[in-house]
Amino acid sequence: ELVLKVRVQNLRDNDFIEIELDRQELTYQDLLRVSCCELGINPEQVEKIRKLPNTLVRKDKDVARLQDFQELELVLTRSDSSPFRNAAAALPERPCYNSRASKLTY
Repeated sequence: ELVLKVRVQNLRDNDFIEIELDRQELTYQDLLRVSCCELGINPEQVEKIRKLPNTLVRKDKDVARLQDFQELELVLTRSDSSPFRNAAAALPERPCYNSRASKLTY
């Protein structure tokens, strides 16, 4: 079996976990499936897999070249359901001052 170190990019907890893949079944889909299962994420959220420091893993041949204890990072797609993504759009359009107060005369 092949042992790889995997983590999700840009999480506060940047520790790696170790996963094991059967050397007879080294495919991109198996790498994606096992990594997501171990990390508790949905495979559809993964935009790409990066072999650190800067190489994309794109196909079965790339996976077949991986060596024991290489570090991989799952880059997740930006979700439109992010609580911060649409925060500005959710604000009502109104002036940033109290118009009634501006009309008061002393």
